[in-house]
Amino acid sequence: MGRRGRRHERLRAPLSDYTDAQGNVLSLRGSLTPGARREYAEALMGTSARAADTREDTRQRAMELLFERLAVRWVIAGAPIERQRELLARLRVASPEERVWVRQTLREHCAEHFPDIESP
Repeated sequence: MGRRGRRHERLRAPLSDYTDAQGNVLSLRGSLTPGARREYAEALMGTSARAADTREDTRQRAMELLFERLAVRWVIAGAPIERQRELLARLRVASPEERVWVRQTLREHCAEHFPDIESP
């Protein structure tokens, strides 16, 4: 059989689902590439930050970057969001309570799957 006739199965990272008090579900990827780990570490340290950025700005950007790399799906009030651009846009308009829950969820997920990286 020729190359075009073969079907290659892509390996997919395992997903973990986290549910908030309102029943919304955030699905996070169980793998993080070496490049993503490096980019996250740099963002967390603020090496690519502007001089005017505060420590909170730097941590916020690092949290968004980690969310961007790990979030696969977010079901809010029964409506699924699966595109990366839409996931990040939804995070940016999240209520303070939602942002706290997302940050706590990322911390929990990192502790379980990536104990070697600093949580947001």
